[in-house]
Amino acid sequence: MTTTGEEHTAAVTGPWWWARWRSAVLDGSLALVSAVECGAEGIPFARDAGIPVPVGIVFGLLAGSVLLLRRKWPIAVVLVAIAITPAQMGFLMGIVGLYTLAAAELPRRIISALAGMSLVGTMIVTFVRVRQDMARGDLTLGDWFVPFASITTSLGLTAPPVLLGLYVGARRRLMESLRERADSLERELQLLAERAEERAEWARNEERRRIAREMHDVVAHRVSLMVVHAAALQAVARKDPEKAVRNAVLVGDMGRQALTELREMLGVLRSGEDGVERGVAGVPLVAVGVAAAVAASRVAEEEGEGPCLSELDELIGQSAAAGMVVDLSVEGETRSYAAEIEQTAYRVVQEALTNVHKHAAGAKTHVRLAHRMSEIAMQVENEPPPEPASARAARLPSGGNGLLGMRERVLALGGVFVSGPTDAGGFRVSAVIPA
Repeated sequence: MTTTGEEHTAAVTGPWWWARWRSAVLDGSLALVSAVECGAEGIPFARDAGIPVPVGIVFGLLAGSVLLLRRKWPIAVVLVAIAITPAQMGFLMGIVGLYTLAAAELPRRIISALAGMSLVGTMIVTFVRVRQDMARGDLTLGDWFVPFASITTSLGLTAPPVLLGLYVGARRRLMESLRERADSLERELQLLAERAEERAEWARNEERRRIAREMHDVVAHRVSLMVVHAAALQAVARKDPEKAVRNAVLVGDMGRQALTELREMLGVLRSGEDGVERGVAGVPLVAVGVAAAVAASRVAEEEGEGPCLSELDELIGQSAAAGMVVDLSVEGETRSYAAEIEQTAYRVVQEALTNVHKHAAGAKTHVRLAHRMSEIAMQVENEPPPEPASARAARLPSGGNGLLGMRERVLALGGVFVSGPTDAGGFRVSAVIPA
């Protein structure tokens, strides 16, 4: 975790303008040393200026203690250091003040101007003092030593703290930029993780709906036919034994087909559970990737083995064997489509026929299939049942998911789905799928 932004603000525990107590102790120590230095240098200054020595000491102590404000007002500290340069005091305050000024986030023109003023002031004071010492005979060197001493002293007291302050300030700003970037990346990762969780939840819900739709399409039709045949078997068992035997054979065949399709679907689900369990134990993003791969493999497998329009005659034959009068009409040139299109068209017709068995048993049904240039259209329409009570004769339950599943399938392919009762008292299901 980084310490910028709100966390950095919360980490401020020092007094007044200091971020930490350690910084306050450091500045207090430097100010104490500077005050002692300026107080000691105030003694010769008072003698040269002709003022009482205690006044010079107090002046030095006050001037040196200004260094305590270096983090709050670095410009004021440097100006005070320049102002007391002619008194030959405040060397530590000048060096630390220039360093703090250069490290602060101030315009470069202000730093350059104050550094230049300090350089010129130190150079002039050194030049005057060295000439006075040579005039008194304290120094016996040549005249060349005066400019050399003034230039080297002024550069030595000005250039190193300024350069070091610029380096430290640039490094500090770089570290703050890196911390802010790390915070930004961390927030982005958190957002990505939240979005990944949302996508994973959406994928799980979508997978549940898909599984429910597939189970409904696979089971509902064949089990409905089984119930219809069982009801017919019960009705003719004593009157027509041969027909009862045929109905029993049909019930057995449909039950085996339903079990086979259920076994294949459950096998696909079990094969996907292992991969999902392995992915959940790792990073959430890896789990999402594993789940997506498993779902993709399931879809690919189902697309290759799902029903197609060529099996439509067999589907209608099964309904006809259960006693339904079904009329199939095909318009246009028959051709092959993508697997998902043919599977969806087949499921729509299958579910519509299942609904006729459930709600309008014995009603004549018309199945129309139209192959057009850029689409395929299908319509299943049943007439009113001959007997109002026949819809409940087989006691077929209805979960209300058939029409919803058909609509989801068709809309997922960009098609149009319409269903509703007809004026004649029947029911119509229509779908158009882009091809």
